[in-house]
Amino acid sequence: MKKIENLTAFYKLAVALLVFSVLIFSSIAHAADEHAELIQRFEQRLKIKILTIADSNVPGLLQLSTSTGIFYASENGEYFLSARIYRVGDEIVDETGAALQKFRLDGIERFKDSAIEFKADKEKYVVNVFTDATCGYCRKLHNEMDILNSLGITVRYLAFPRQGINSPVYRDAVSIWCAEDPQEAMTKAKAGSKVASASCANEVADQYSFGQAIGVNGTPNIILPNGTSIPGYQPAQSLLLALQAAEKG
Repeated sequence: MKKIENLTAFYKLAVALLVFSVLIFSSIAHAADEHAELIQRFEQRLKIKILTIADSNVPGLLQLSTSTGIFYASENGEYFLSARIYRVGDEIVDETGAALQKFRLDGIERFKDSAIEFKADKEKYVVNVFTDATCGYCRKLHNEMDILNSLGITVRYLAFPRQGINSPVYRDAVSIWCAEDPQEAMTKAKAGSKVASASCANEVADQYSFGQAIGVNGTPNIILPNGTSIPGYQPAQSLLLALQAAEKG
């Protein structure tokens, strides 16, 4: 009898989850259908790719996550805004900054399995770093990897070949990501060694495009666990202080 009751409870839970999933995906599809004309209008006229569209916290404005960042638009599609929105109450809240932080974290989650990771044995923090093996300051940061790891900081590298797709540094990045030992290939490349050519299915171009979408325009660019972006090289101790400050909020 107990077993039957458990099976019945499990069945009910499975049905509830299925219904919930259908409702969620239906609402997403409905949102896309609802704004299909607006999306087409902006993509054709402004030559940008709109990834998601949702209501903003400002009545009458839509929030557009695009291939080149976050923008806003009027609900009728007549106006397109590049703006920073602040909510003024007891405290001043950077609404656009908060949206960007979530946008970064959602994207990074997508690439967690294709990042090249240098894991701390006693991990306290995880940072994601957009990198280019030919970048001097990227090499400087990598030279401190042992210090970073000893401080409990795990580093996950995402590719950002500064010369763009199909450039020599892009092909080097592909070879690093496709190497038999990507960590070793990254370390050798950042020491100035020639990268052995390799190819495979990879997400180098996708990582680069995502970096552009969140405003990365140079390397290294460090994304903290709360989604804050720090452009440029940070010494290990300075990065630790930034992580501790972000953790405290």
